Amino acid sequence: MEATPPPSEPRKRGRPKGSTKAKADKERESGGGAPSRMKGPGGDKKNTAADESYAHWKLLVPVLYDWLASHNLVWPSLSCRWGPVLESGTYKNKQRLYLSEQTDHTQPNTLIIANCEVVKPRVAAENHIANFNEDARSPYVKKYKTILHPGEVNRIRELPQNKNIVATHTDCPEVLIWDVEAQPNRQALLGSADSRPDLVLSGHQENAEFALAMCPAEPFVLSGGKDKSVVLWSIQDHVSTLATEATQSAGSIIKAADNSTVGPRGVFHGHDDTVEDVQFCPSSSQQFCSVGDDSCLILWDARIGSSPVVKVEKAHNADLHCVDWNSHDDNFILTGSADHTVCMFDRRNLNSAGIGSPVHKFEGHSAAVLCVQWSPDKTSVFGSSAEDGLLNIWDYEKIGQMEETESKGPAGLFFQHAGHRDKVVDFHWNAYDPWTIVSVSDDGDLWNGGGTLQLWRMTDLLYRPKDEVLVELQKFKDHVIECSKTTS
Repeated sequence: MEATPPPSEPRKRGRPKGSTKAKADKERESGGGAPSRMKGPGGDKKNTAADESYAHWKLLVPVLYDWLASHNLVWPSLSCRWGPVLESGTYKNKQRLYLSEQTDHTQPNTLIIANCEVVKPRVAAENHIANFNEDARSPYVKKYKTILHPGEVNRIRELPQNKNIVATHTDCPEVLIWDVEAQPNRQALLGSADSRPDLVLSGHQENAEFALAMCPAEPFVLSGGKDKSVVLWSIQDHVSTLATEATQSAGSIIKAADNSTVGPRGVFHGHDDTVEDVQFCPSSSQQFCSVGDDSCLILWDARIGSSPVVKVEKAHNADLHCVDWNSHDDNFILTGSADHTVCMFDRRNLNSAGIGSPVHKFEGHSAAVLCVQWSPDKTSVFGSSAEDGLLNIWDYEKIGQMEETESKGPAGLFFQHAGHRDKVVDFHWNAYDPWTIVSVSDDGDLWNGGGTLQLWRMTDLLYRPKDEVLVELQKFKDHVIECSKTTS
């Protein structure tokens, strides 16, 4: 059985226990038909502004996007991640995608392995991009395998050294490790036994629900939880523990295959409240950072000890929800907060006393920021998603340029994805196709659906060098003029 947090401790993030999807199903069974996602439970008036904003965005899709696919989810997903490329074609690639199904307990919670067709740049026709149905399943997303997950999936992270290996967080102290190719495909039927993870990482004393990271340098896993601690494991340690009787955390809901439970390499203490997110330094398995509900950003070094190396006491004016470390320049760290802002810190400006201001504060959201991530393609570009339903793409190199041109928008903001109509709970840049993003929103409460998964790529006219774009546009203009002469 899934461990449900007591009513006195409501979760600060994620979908409340119990989904509106069950209500929609009952309406369907009673002859009411499929409820429109353009009408929320509060009536037409409640969502008029959101309807108008969404309709305006949809008109601009052919101009702003090189490719877009929208997939209506049956159940909400709190996480989405790209997996490995399976096939590479002339016009599209076939690629793995990991997401989840967070149910209302009428069906098991699941970890979904899907196969996606990712259309290559400058292939999709304009009318094809614009004519999508937000109420429909996308033909680009096909479910490949279902794993019955013990508890709802709050976070998914893939192992960089082998992207068929994923880690998940649920409402328990452990981190679960899955070999998605080795796991059997299961039917999501009520009463079915949970799938057994290939490995269980123990070490937290209380639930660890969101903070989860995999190391780019070595097969290390990092987690944070309600016990205010950050815990570090090596997946390779399971070799030495397979033949031993491992001890699981008290109150565990997990049963691992072959009793494969691994203890931590280290437990790190320094936060005064729940740890909400963690991230490795891209060039080291021993250096990492964490953020939490105590408004702190902490930098750690496992080679030195279990105490903070740097602790920024007031990184934001509210809880910190997310953090990411720049893979191109490991001096830069991003943080996102419930104060609606994203901060960029330069660790060279921070000292052991935690003194140091952010290099810049990015203000372009009107609600809590839930996810930040640097672009895998360009050092200065990153994305942020929030409870306001927006996914913003920023470039800190444009800050001075925008001020010079007296831009009215937030400094550094150069693209805004407005295709979601409620909080964007997760997104992921595609490392194999760097300007392609997958994003997922939990909009079931407003639109009577499970949520929306979108795969999209902005037009390259927005991010290519300005001189290069102007040359191309001039060629297009000359071509149009020449065509007009021949037809007149």
